[in-house]
Amino acid sequence: MVQNIFKMGDSLVISLPEEVVAQLSWQEGDEVSFSVDATGGRLIVKPTHSAITEIDQTFAKQIDEFVEKYGSALEALSK
Repeated sequence: MVQNIFKMGDSLVISLPEEVVAQLSWQEGDEVSFSVDATGGRLIVKPTHSAITEIDQTFAKQIDEFVEKYGSALEALSK
């Protein structure tokens, strides 16, 4: 897929085709971050919410494991 870079105001813009936006489940107003891989000549765009979701899922799993392992001791200490 090839897209052209165009000027809008003082910025250069690359538009995202509808099918790409749909595949990524992105919508207008979503916040993204980007970084440049200069060695590979790539622009990497990521939604900011996905990192938080991954951290939340990892943290939730760790909490579940902690409670499963130490739940009895914590309950005894609370008395």
